[in-house]
Amino acid sequence: MRSLLIAIALLLPGAAFAVGSDDDNKPTQTQTTTTCAEGTVWDANTQKCVAPQEGSLTDDELYKAARELAYAGRFDDTLKVLAAMSDPLDDRVLTYKGFVHRSLGDLALGESYYRQAIARNPDNLLARSYMGQGYVAEGRLQEAYAQLVEIRTRGGAGGWPETALRDAILTGTTTSY
Repeated sequence: MRSLLIAIALLLPGAAFAVGSDDDNKPTQTQTTTTCAEGTVWDANTQKCVAPQEGSLTDDELYKAARELAYAGRFDDTLKVLAAMSDPLDDRVLTYKGFVHRSLGDLALGESYYRQAIARNPDNLLARSYMGQGYVAEGRLQEAYAQLVEIRTRGGAGGWPETALRDAILTGTTTSY
């Protein structure tokens, strides 16, 4: 009976609306992953591939490149791009460091980065979803469900972070996107 109640609760997203953020959508593939060699990213201003620390890229542009590289599975490049961002404690940097380490199988280190990201920005829905998916992988379903509730409470019902975590809890299968 308890399992049925949890399943029903998971399927009901609640009254909150999805957060409208580019962070909730799959990164658009650019020349960073289609043209640039290892260790470089596309700089639209110069129209060429550059080392992340040498280009004219803003932190927002570097973040988008890091996300794109992470989803492409280029984890070493992702970490290099994150290192080029001006604030190493930016919650976006911490989220993707967590993503990289969770994807590489170091769930504890990934969780540590997610916790730091959430401490800096409690509304970081991606960090909550990724951390919850790590909990699912470890069989820590109550903790995963707690993150799902937080995502919904913070306006993320119906968005990718909520959907991905809900599906992971229901199926036991996590996803990078």
